[in-house]
Amino acid sequence: MSSSPKRKRVPVHGVLLLDKPAGLSSNDALIKAKRLLNAEKAGHTGTLDPFATGLLPLCFGEATKFAQDLLDADKTYETVVHLGVTTTTGDTEGEVIETRNVDVDRERIAEVLSRFVGNIEQVPPMHSALKRDGKPLYEYARAGITLEREARAVTIHELQLLDWQTPYLKLRVCCSKGTYIRVLGEDIGAALGCGAHLQALRRIQVGNLTIDTAMTLDGLAEKSEQERTTTLAPVDALLTSFPSVQLPEALAKRFLHGQRLALGKENVAYPEGGGRVRVYRQQDNALLGTGLMQTWGVLAPERLIATAGI
Repeated sequence: MSSSPKRKRVPVHGVLLLDKPAGLSSNDALIKAKRLLNAEKAGHTGTLDPFATGLLPLCFGEATKFAQDLLDADKTYETVVHLGVTTTTGDTEGEVIETRNVDVDRERIAEVLSRFVGNIEQVPPMHSALKRDGKPLYEYARAGITLEREARAVTIHELQLLDWQTPYLKLRVCCSKGTYIRVLGEDIGAALGCGAHLQALRRIQVGNLTIDTAMTLDGLAEKSEQERTTTLAPVDALLTSFPSVQLPEALAKRFLHGQRLALGKENVAYPEGGGRVRVYRQQDNALLGTGLMQTWGVLAPERLIATAGI
């Protein structure tokens, strides 16, 4: 009995704003979405813990070239911190280590939260994907091994108390890349003198992308194969924080060939001050890629879109 032929993957380009469900790893969510879209190439923009939900931007095709930009972007979360109970993982997936009485009020909570706004240091948790000698820390943790970890600098831009119903703190956190919300919850609990772990965690924003238009895996599966690709945001949805440059046809060709362009001499408008820019072909507004704008008006190609055509 012959097996049915394997489906041929097709080129798919764009960004799926996925609302990841609890209980699924980011990689498993990516595999499911890639299968539903029958896509050749895909990647995600930073993991969410399996117990966490919310915005997981998935990149397909040419969009994978810009995934790093979202890895580096600020993130916003809403989280429920369960005071008085510490666990081995800092969240609901671990075993309870200790239970304490919770005797705090809003004034005390506000005072403690203020300590965690701004530049702070965090010790990465053992239950994390950070690697030591090629092996993720969580593998050591599962084997009962605890390794020394150096504290890392992160920035908490905003830490807002949304609700307080003993023993649950609901917080909104806007933070820099590399911030562990589980560690933040544990540290807040320690500062309050009662310990804590995360009861729930939901990511609502990554860079300029928000959860508002995100799609669930079930919602994607319910659509026809033709409709699924229409749920993707364009590749440049990852680049909206960059100023843009429009190039006429002749300069667009040179840019796609990797040539540096003196835009000042070519009478092409460019943002002052230098920095990274997104670059478009003027005639059809097609994204050509990203470039580095020098303060003296020279545009250096950075990452180019292969599908733009030369």
